[in-house]
Amino acid sequence: MTGDRRGRPRPQRGYRDRRGHRPAPRKQGPRRPPTRDPARRAAFDALRAVTERDAYANLILPELLRQRRITGRDAALATELTYGTARATGLLDAIVARCVDRKLDTVDPVVRDALRLGAYQLLRTRIPHHAAVASTVDLVREDAGSRVAGFVNAVLRRVSEKDEQQWLAELTADSSDPLADLALRTSHPRWIARAFAEALGDKGDELRAALEADDARPAVHLLAKPGQISAEELAAITGGDVAPYSPYGVHLPSGGGDLAESEVIEEGLATVQDEGSQLVAVASVNAPLGDAADGRDTRWLDLCAGPGGKTVVLGCLAQTMGATVDAVEVAEHRARLVREATDGLPVTVHVTDGRAPELDGDYDRVLVDAPCSGLGALRRRPEARWRKQPGDIAELTRLQTELLASAYRLVRPGGVVTYVVCSPHLAETEGVVMASAQRLGAELIDARVAFPGVPHLGDGPTVQLWPHRHGTDAMFCAMLRKPA
Repeated sequence: MTGDRRGRPRPQRGYRDRRGHRPAPRKQGPRRPPTRDPARRAAFDALRAVTERDAYANLILPELLRQRRITGRDAALATELTYGTARATGLLDAIVARCVDRKLDTVDPVVRDALRLGAYQLLRTRIPHHAAVASTVDLVREDAGSRVAGFVNAVLRRVSEKDEQQWLAELTADSSDPLADLALRTSHPRWIARAFAEALGDKGDELRAALEADDARPAVHLLAKPGQISAEELAAITGGDVAPYSPYGVHLPSGGGDLAESEVIEEGLATVQDEGSQLVAVASVNAPLGDAADGRDTRWLDLCAGPGGKTVVLGCLAQTMGATVDAVEVAEHRARLVREATDGLPVTVHVTDGRAPELDGDYDRVLVDAPCSGLGALRRRPEARWRKQPGDIAELTRLQTELLASAYRLVRPGGVVTYVVCSPHLAETEGVVMASAQRLGAELIDARVAFPGVPHLGDGPTVQLWPHRHGTDAMFCAMLRKPA
């Protein structure tokens, strides 16, 4: 036996110990941990936050990507898996339920989210089936233990036996409800599909087009802040296209790139804002005033300002037109966001309840961007469609009616109140406006004149924008003028 460099005995070839055993082979350093999948891990953690904490996918995912420094293809995959799974939850649950031997709501929430994520990869991506199943099983094993990994593996293999169209054929085979079938195919609750149908006055091709557009991932829209940068300049800087309708809008290419470190965003020249939101904010400034107050048009009010997107539009336009804006927000943290967004603009923020604000009134223009169901922005908040309930509408319409009455008290004779909600639900739109106009004695003016160049606005006097018609969120706009 010879010694090693430290003088310790080193066994010769063929050496055995006193019991006749060969020594164990020498380890080659510590074992490497299993390779992590940053994209799927981020998507899964985002979906878990949506389930556990009622987080918003469009807020939690970008934060996770920044914290974990996930970029490029991994970030794109995480985004697709998170938003796609959240958007298609109803359809995915219906399919998974056919593949488990118990009620789906009795399955552990961690496992349920993993099954949704795995099923989405199997049915709506080009990811190979073995990779979709294996990666999902790995996530479950890490978060919920090996005891449920086999269950997830078995369920996903059953899901993979059919494609999406085959599953839809099976799920709707015995149905006699075409609206429910269409809602399932486009991943909407039936009551929301019905609300769209009633607003459109159509249960056929146009309803299908509206629901399909609402189920698609939207393009990123930017606002070129009026007076600070033109839409043409912003499009040239970002590589986007000038918006078709908003004079201040830019559409970014598919995916939108990484806006977190965009210079035009950091410098305050532009901000992310749907073109529909831009259009209704600009329309509130374009609304024709009456003849009272000697044609004055210098005092504007944003009665429901937080978090400040439309207030920015009003503030920028006010700065170029010699007007001032009072912005009302009931929640202090949202009022702080309004102050930050409008810094340097002629905007004064008031933390008070818009239903009874301590303001002098006599405003030339009042914008009521009222709290609403948000059914018009479901494509940007993919998980929201599964959180909303039909019973939410009645309470919202009461609040909307009270805010509209308050705005009407605050506007001067000849002034205009612009009522806006991001919803096509008739109770929140036509219902609130028509009843309020009659009760208040207001003149309901044709809002279409404040949307120059925008097609397919219907018969008026109100305006309803649609994703499938205009490429915007489903924003509603009505204008009430106080008789002089």
